[in-house]
Amino acid sequence: MTGLRLTIALLSAIFTTAAAAADGAGPCPALLDRSLPSLQDEAVPLCKFSGKVLLIVNTASQCGYTPQYEGLENLYRRYKDRGLVVLGFPANDFGGQEPGSNKQIAQFCEVNYGVTFPMFAKTSVVGATANPLFRDLTLKTGKRPQWNFNKYLVDRKGEPIAAFGATVEPTDPKFVAQIERLLDAR
Repeated sequence: MTGLRLTIALLSAIFTTAAAAADGAGPCPALLDRSLPSLQDEAVPLCKFSGKVLLIVNTASQCGYTPQYEGLENLYRRYKDRGLVVLGFPANDFGGQEPGSNKQIAQFCEVNYGVTFPMFAKTSVVGATANPLFRDLTLKTGKRPQWNFNKYLVDRKGEPIAAFGATVEPTDPKFVAQIERLLDAR
């Protein structure tokens, strides 16, 4: 009976792997092999974004760069059908500019900017208590967030390929061109 169970388990694994490959999902890249809480305190497995181009941004509601939410939302709506996902991570690390609770942040983003892209629970993006995703992004790119609205681009293979500071607007033509190149790459 043990041999039969092993055979069934192996066949199941083969069919599951084949189905994932057919979906284009494939194995989860190391960078995304984690779950993080959303603003609604629901665990979100980042593996669900495998095969997508990711724009990962640390955000804040009371920053001079806060209007970038509008540009981020526009990018997301414009390119989501081509595979772009914007992931927002509110952080209070710079100037205390994200003092609100998760519920307050969610309401602010929805009411003021109509944010529909995934937003995660308030976190830290620098220092000893930095979110592990941001620690990995910093290690891979050699650039840590210097302020709110720092941006990381991650390719479809789950590899961080570029980091941009807060002064780079989501509408910057060079920035948008880089996103389009990543979306066109297979």
